[in-house]
Amino acid sequence: MKRFVFLMLMTLVFSGLKSQNGGVRPIPYDTSFTTTQAWISIRKGFPEAKIVKLQLPNSVSAQYNLVYATLPDTPFGKRELHLDLFRPKERGNFPVLILIHGGGWRSGNKSLENPLAMQIAAHGYVTACVEYRLSPEALYPAAVYDIKASIRFLRTNSNRFGINPDKMSLSGTSAGGQLASLVGMTSEVKKFDGNEGNNSVSSKVQAIIDMDGILDFTDPNESAKDNDPSRRSAGAYWFGATFKEAPEKWTEASPIVYADKNTPPMLFINSSLPRFHAGRDSVITILNTHQIYSEVKTHTYSPHPYWLFHPWFEPTVRYMVTFLDKILKNQTEQKKQNK
Repeated sequence: MKRFVFLMLMTLVFSGLKSQNGGVRPIPYDTSFTTTQAWISIRKGFPEAKIVKLQLPNSVSAQYNLVYATLPDTPFGKRELHLDLFRPKERGNFPVLILIHGGGWRSGNKSLENPLAMQIAAHGYVTACVEYRLSPEALYPAAVYDIKASIRFLRTNSNRFGINPDKMSLSGTSAGGQLASLVGMTSEVKKFDGNEGNNSVSSKVQAIIDMDGILDFTDPNESAKDNDPSRRSAGAYWFGATFKEAPEKWTEASPIVYADKNTPPMLFINSSLPRFHAGRDSVITILNTHQIYSEVKTHTYSPHPYWLFHPWFEPTVRYMVTFLDKILKNQTEQKKQNK
């Protein structure tokens, strides 16, 4: 027993010395947002909610934890970023949907999007659920760099994965919806590119699906959350500062700033909670000015994380597939007919 205690103490001392001498620290994770925790938080108000179970369709193949970028020098050593890929088993070059999970830019992981990705892949899409760095590990705009790198990786490897590189789209849930909108609207904004590989390749996408992701951080529903110093907002954690401390960051990360004639068509799928619609109507007004297609679908009686639960899951998949077919597949068919 004494020997065991001595070895444990020596291990702790060695670990401390290693850290002080530039050793690798473990990546910090916030595991507070999970499907189970979300269900616990909503079950009283929505007793009909049932967790969606993973079910890979027979027509779909899966590859997990593919490395899409390697960051050689971070505070946590060499950092690999991963994605889960789902594709139809039949041969072909399919349109792509990249799915971005939520969790307040602080928690969650890519597997939260796998149920959606699996079902959408069965409709003739290659789908990819991407890991990105969360605020305990790296502040804004690291997540933006990561997601853009995943687009470039998939476009670069289009032949390998059976992808049509001209038919790429983004979707995101909650914080992921904000990220999908920001990334999708800033393909020409170089400061958001980062330097995570394949930088000569475009990160442009042809469609965006935003599920309860805010588009305007300056909206009081977001910017006024830090009036209570004892309760720091998710935004303040991500930016490393409150709105009052760094309004320029909160504004810069608002997708509404970049809505213009180059914005791809957008689908908004919303819960019945208005606070998650911040900036949506103003963005739609801008899109209408430029005759860019947009669509809104609302689950009139639903919790915020509706996409994780029945009875909202199947309608959500249907909304997504119908929109993607309209924007990505119909254009392909029109081009064939014009030849």
